[in-house]
Amino acid sequence: MITVLKKYICMALLLSACTGFSQSFKVVLDAGHGGDDSGTNHNSYKEKTIVLSTVLKIGKILEKEPGFDVVYTRKTDVFIELRERANIANRAKADLFVSIHCNGVNAASASGTETFVMGLDRSNMNLEVARKENSVIYQEKDYKIKYKGFDPNRPDTSIGLALQQEESLNQSLLLATKVKEGFRKLKKNDRGIKQQPLWVLDATTMPGVLIELGFVSNKAEGAYLNSEDGQDELARTIANAIISYKELLGGKSSIGGDAVNEISTKPEKVTAEEKEIVKEAASDNGVIFKVQISASGRNLETKPSNFKGLRSVTKIKEGSMIKYFYGETDDYNDTPALLSEAKAKGYSSAYVVPFKNGKIITMKEALK
Repeated sequence: MITVLKKYICMALLLSACTGFSQSFKVVLDAGHGGDDSGTNHNSYKEKTIVLSTVLKIGKILEKEPGFDVVYTRKTDVFIELRERANIANRAKADLFVSIHCNGVNAASASGTETFVMGLDRSNMNLEVARKENSVIYQEKDYKIKYKGFDPNRPDTSIGLALQQEESLNQSLLLATKVKEGFRKLKKNDRGIKQQPLWVLDATTMPGVLIELGFVSNKAEGAYLNSEDGQDELARTIANAIISYKELLGGKSSIGGDAVNEISTKPEKVTAEEKEIVKEAASDNGVIFKVQISASGRNLETKPSNFKGLRSVTKIKEGSMIKYFYGETDDYNDTPALLSEAKAKGYSSAYVVPFKNGKIITMKEALK
């Protein structure tokens, strides 16, 4: 019975992976500086050259991955304004923005990697960017019908945008954690994850991180950053972090990450009898499934008007974050429909979460 349950959940996970992102997972890779702006330079090592080479290597790895679409802010030694870097990502309607840089200081002993996410003290900029981008709907005919009454200037829409912005930060922290874990496996000096008001992150409307690969001002680290082997190693680590991040949000990859390695690449046919067995097994285990639609620091009433019309919304608090969930079922067969309903309402990063005894568990625990 459990074997059938495991097979069926794997198949359902594959279905959710197919609906996790519209057509592909779009990543914008941003090599800092360029052209007349060489960035930081020490010991004959140039930041603009190192980061461009590393970005191209990351992109080459991701381009070989099914389901990835890579956009570059620059592929050559040219200068791109900060505003245009953000514009490239916003116009592309990217799922993720990753900016690569190097550090450099006067202290030759400084070393290590750092990963930055958006600073909360300027988070309102994201809301203004989102409102500005959404306001274009007024130029379209029948926008009230086409967009079902969506009005960028309404207070309830602002609540929705604020939730989206906070969820964007939550997802940025998720990717930053994956990057940090990868650097630690390389035994690099980890200087942690930091929140700073970096304009290029604040002006983009999707999750994003800025990664400092290390210090070119440190002779040994600079030599590593400037080497083919060093860049290959860093590129693979960052690419794997991106792949793992995508998997955790419902996508599927053929390499990297641990989240869905057991998923078959070919959908299986499941008989009605097997479906009943799966349903019975899940019920016997006391496992239920919900769709997580958001995570926020805001404690909102779970009324439909706060969640784009979705009913049956519940919430739990974990630390300082409150997680919001749509629907509930003890049959994994029902989750693709719930997931589709949530995504149709605009929760594009929604994913299925198993519960037992009122607590979130892993899929592996759900199969026990």
